[in-house]
Amino acid sequence: MSNEQNNQILKNTNAQILDEFNASIMFDKELYAQDIKGSIAHSQMLCEQGVLTKEEQASIEIGLLQVKQEIESGEFKFSLDYEDIHMAVESRLTEIIGEPGKRLHTARSRNDQVATDFRLYVKEKSLEIKGLLKELVETFVEVASKHTDTLIPGMTHLQHAQPLNFGYHLLAYANMFKRDFERFESSVERNDYSPLGSAALAGTPHNINRDSSCEKLGFKEPTLHAMDTVSDRDFALEILFNISTAMMHISRISEELILWSSYEFQFVRMSDEYATTSSIMPQKKNPDVPELLRGKTGRVYGNLISLLTVMKGLPLAYNKDTQEDKEGVFDSVKTAVISIKILNEVIKTMIVNVDKMEKACKIGHLSATDLADFLVQKQNMPFRTAYYITKDVVAKANSLNKDISELTIDEIRSSNKEVKDIDEEVLFYLDLRNSMNARNSYGGTASAQTELQIGYFKEWLKNN
Repeated sequence: MSNEQNNQILKNTNAQILDEFNASIMFDKELYAQDIKGSIAHSQMLCEQGVLTKEEQASIEIGLLQVKQEIESGEFKFSLDYEDIHMAVESRLTEIIGEPGKRLHTARSRNDQVATDFRLYVKEKSLEIKGLLKELVETFVEVASKHTDTLIPGMTHLQHAQPLNFGYHLLAYANMFKRDFERFESSVERNDYSPLGSAALAGTPHNINRDSSCEKLGFKEPTLHAMDTVSDRDFALEILFNISTAMMHISRISEELILWSSYEFQFVRMSDEYATTSSIMPQKKNPDVPELLRGKTGRVYGNLISLLTVMKGLPLAYNKDTQEDKEGVFDSVKTAVISIKILNEVIKTMIVNVDKMEKACKIGHLSATDLADFLVQKQNMPFRTAYYITKDVVAKANSLNKDISELTIDEIRSSNKEVKDIDEEVLFYLDLRNSMNARNSYGGTASAQTELQIGYFKEWLKNN
């Protein structure tokens, strides 16, 4: 083989590598539906403005719908011959309808086209995830409503602290996922602006009507500033942040499910669909699904940090760097959608071991604070004095291998001379369920407060 032939092969190889490096078609094809929707709206606006004839617009719209059908049927062949989804669609359109297809790109740039496609995608996926989060909140509320009187040890520092009801514990997550819902909702509202018509960075000299294309695409208003529009990816960063925060909450409940389903806790048992047996230890049941949910949180964090890093040093206006904005968003969206759906089913199908939870409440002297509060309220003691007396009563309970809630009045009286005449009413305060229900302040764990919170969530679910 001659040197000339070798050089040609090398040149062709380098060209292919560069094509692969430069092209986005193999991932931004995800935006085909949004691209076609934007193009139809653009063609309709151009027709209204007299830039296209009615016949040209009708031909373009019919052709675009054919391209959409070809893509969805699998007939369309994606190729590196076309750098991105925009060129792939436009090229196929021109093959189908001829000359009118070449007129479609009048008064727009790929810069405002991709911004439009991507905003449409992010808006649609934000609404989808918002809906899934609402369903998840509903599941937490439904399960919580069955356990407003089920005791579970409340913990700080993962140490037994005070008795709660399990419904109250679950409603903490309902609140987290409600906030996630609201984040997606506010992001949709904040970013509901149409980029179409911004062109490359400075607008267009053509006679266009941005309000018309904006309305056709379902946006609230056109964006105000063309250069900001084509370089802005705040909306993409927002969905990545919103997903990351929601996944952080998913990771937290996953961690608790892993703990609760362990032999040491045995508070819940997960459905066999969401746990697997060991390959060599048949007695084991591994919480694979919560572990995967916990692990995928790191994945979406990486996508957020990646795009923040891409955007941090970009001059105005459009830069090719922003081609790196999509894969992470697509990945995070898919991860969030499947994770929320699966967590919903895990919570719906888990079996709650009420007896184990209540038994665990008798470890760690969960009602000790109630004794101190009793001494302050009923015996008129300073809190610090009551605190040290309570420590003595706990020590007495430990010496008898009992929980403080199981002590007799005589055992309490013998623990410290300051309480030798304490009233038997104290036993009521040390009872675990009474301790839980004593916390009847607004937002507290008392069953009555938990019921109020469930009522609040049911009303919220009805109105959203």
